[in-house]
Amino acid sequence: MTNLQSVSSPSIHSEDRAHEADHPTSTVAKFGVEQPLKLDCGIDLAPFQIAYQTYGELNADRSNAILICHALTLDQHVANVHPLTGKAGWWEIMVGPGRPLDTEKYFIICSNVIGGCMGSTGPASTNPATGKAWGLDFPLITIPDMVRAQAMLLDRLGIETLLCVIGGSMGGMQVLQWTAAYPERVFSALPVACSTRHSAQNIAFHELGRQAVMADPDWHHGRYFERNTHPHRGLAVARMAGHITYLSDAALHRKFGRRMQDRELPTFSFDADFQVESYLRYQGSSFVERFDANSYLYLTRAMDYFDIAADHNGVLAQAFRGIKTRFCVVSFTSDWLFPTSESRALVHALNASSARVSFAEIETDRGHDAFLLDVPEFFDIARAFLESAGKARGLDKAGG
Repeated sequence: MTNLQSVSSPSIHSEDRAHEADHPTSTVAKFGVEQPLKLDCGIDLAPFQIAYQTYGELNADRSNAILICHALTLDQHVANVHPLTGKAGWWEIMVGPGRPLDTEKYFIICSNVIGGCMGSTGPASTNPATGKAWGLDFPLITIPDMVRAQAMLLDRLGIETLLCVIGGSMGGMQVLQWTAAYPERVFSALPVACSTRHSAQNIAFHELGRQAVMADPDWHHGRYFERNTHPHRGLAVARMAGHITYLSDAALHRKFGRRMQDRELPTFSFDADFQVESYLRYQGSSFVERFDANSYLYLTRAMDYFDIAADHNGVLAQAFRGIKTRFCVVSFTSDWLFPTSESRALVHALNASSARVSFAEIETDRGHDAFLLDVPEFFDIARAFLESAGKARGLDKAGG
């Protein structure tokens, strides 16, 4: 007899996710109909809100602010307990007193991106016109839309310029968009494990994930909130497929190899015989507890559309012409999702535009996710770059 084992149902109820989407456990900046967010798709989004977290204190001349841009499956809860999962912040290893993003020196801001599901307006939010979740009625958003919303948030906070914008993966795309769209507002930039456009391979992986979500019978064409369901099986499969791309073959082999999960012999079934299978199923089931399926569709699509050069006549260097921002570009040797070749292309474009840029390729077998893990060389590079930027900006003289 064959025993079929599926991904388990989430323990967090859809009502919890829905409540966090509208009434987040974060500070919220609300923008009324008189302050619309102008989207690339041609729609003015209003009203809307942005949920964000801050750490540290803004100095007297407002010169020590650092914006963290989060990656696809993350959110604004960088260095605090996550309200849905109860887990530690996703970048506590980098943010805090004495850490590279030192909260005793810098004022750290991270907002949930537009289109997200942790308090910034997105498909999981309530549409004021209908009183129901937006679902697929929510307009398509882009990386530039995310950055425009962040710029509006900074205006609300009274922060004209940023000491640094930092982020990895989708966060790195936002960093690059910041420097292209608002170069005068960014003193330094630290884009990590990213590229200036999404590759065909990455678009293909995202389409695989989206199709998994949409094939789930509980998706209901994006109206699952109205049916009191959630396409957790499809979203879990999407997460499993995506998570494989965040790792490397060497890391998987080192961590799991072909070792069995709590058994010595195969079960001759479709149970999770191997440790790597059990790990992926855990990643899938834990992800659906905190993330909205429609947000996954929207944010992956935003990454697919990203292409800075396309907005500048196909010439990447034109996006950074005359820029004064200091750059530190970081890649990892085992990252095959955003390989070092993509970072080198960015560095060449920055050099062609006479930008001030440093570049580091860090040797590690931890894959794309290395920027989230304990990689001391990355910590040292980030710390040194921020300290140099702070000194150049005169933070010591400003009491920062």
